[in-house]
Amino acid sequence: MLTFKCRLILLFICVEDVFGGDTDVMKSVSVTEGDSVTLNTDVTEVQRDDQILWMFGPKENRIAEIYKQTIDMFSSNETFGDRLQLDSFTGSLNIRNIRSTDSGLYKLQIRSNRGNSDKTFNVTVYARLPVPVITTDYFPSSSSSSESSVSTCALLCSVVNVSHVTLSWYKGNSLLSSISVSDLSISLSLPLEVEYQDKNTYSVKSKCFT
Repeated sequence: MLTFKCRLILLFICVEDVFGGDTDVMKSVSVTEGDSVTLNTDVTEVQRDDQILWMFGPKENRIAEIYKQTIDMFSSNETFGDRLQLDSFTGSLNIRNIRSTDSGLYKLQIRSNRGNSDKTFNVTVYARLPVPVITTDYFPSSSSSSESSVSTCALLCSVVNVSHVTLSWYKGNSLLSSISVSDLSISLSLPLEVEYQDKNTYSVKSKCFT
C-alpha cells in the first residue's frame, strides 16, 4: 500500500447569499435543503397594536400573522407541517428542515402606529451537495537518475448528480483550478497532479451558486 505525503482536506459548502438592505428592496436568500432559515423582520420588539403578516407563493397565501400580540398560523401546516415558526418577540419567520418545495417568494407586511413597510424574500432551496470523492493514482519516475527522479500523484475529485456547482482545487489558500456546471443531474470531475514528495496541503471545495 502506498502512502502519499501530500495532505488532503475535503470541504463541501453551500453558500447562503443575502442581498439588499432597504425595506423596499427584494432580498434573495439561498439555502441548502434540510437546513433552517430565518427571514428577519428587523423589528426590535412587536408592540400591542402591530400587525405582522407573512404570505407565500404567487397567490400570496397567508401563512403566519401576529396581530394584537396574537399569533395565527392560518392553514400553513398544510404546506409546511410543523416546520414553520413565528417569533412572537420580533415577528421573524423561521423555516426548519427546509425543502425544495419551499422555494419561492415570501412577502412581509408590517403595519403599525410607527409606520408601514413591505419586504419580499426570494428564497431558493438547493439540494444538499453530495460528498466529493477523491481518488489517487501513483506514477513512479521512469528516470534512472535518482537526482532527477520525480514521482507524481494524480488526484481526481468527483461529484455526481449535481447542478449549479463549482468544484475547485486549492493549494493552501491559493486557487489552482476550478470547474462549474449548471446542467441538471450530471457528474463533475476535476483532476490534479502533484509531486509525490510534495508536503503542501491540498483541498477541494464544492460550492453551489445561483
